[in-house]
Amino acid sequence: MIGIVNYGAGNIFSLTAALDRIHVQYGMINRKEEFDRYDRIIIPGVGHAGAAMHKLRDTGLVETILALDKPVLGICVGMQLLTAFSEEGEADLLSIVPLKTLHFDKRIDNKVPHMGWNSIHVENSHPLFRDIADNAYFYFVHSYFIEFDTAYTLAQCTYGLTFSASLQKDNFFGVQFHPEKSGKYGEQLLLNFSSIVL
Repeated sequence: MIGIVNYGAGNIFSLTAALDRIHVQYGMINRKEEFDRYDRIIIPGVGHAGAAMHKLRDTGLVETILALDKPVLGICVGMQLLTAFSEEGEADLLSIVPLKTLHFDKRIDNKVPHMGWNSIHVENSHPLFRDIADNAYFYFVHSYFIEFDTAYTLAQCTYGLTFSASLQKDNFFGVQFHPEKSGKYGEQLLLNFSSIVL
């Protein structure tokens, strides 16, 4: 069963609606003792990475998250929290992945935020992207991106520059797009995560 970290920085309704559609069971995690109830964890997030990190620290869940050895999926800002630092709020984050979250502004000529459907290219065959076509389209809404590094990137996206659309380090995964708003491929990714084996 999937546990959703409920720290006040996620669009949880859209996520739970998507999990309901694919018949995946879930529950909410509000305290560190509740992590043991679940075999997979999702960290959602929308809005400001610095503020989200502050909320996460306030919950007292940071040390428990860092110690997890079960599969963890960060979505959007939840993925950015896995990095070491964000220019959004000049904030130190979880430092699970040694990359930075940077602002599109002054780095691209495209409109910011990056909002809407965009294709991704899967860098490495991985169970998270099972039965998902290469160059499939997913729904993005973000002004900040994670720098591209082949050592951690599962899928890349190009919007003025190439950035990590999905990453992995050990048992931690992240997607910059919103699978819960990305139709059949987004639902397939959530389904894949619900059965992923490390």
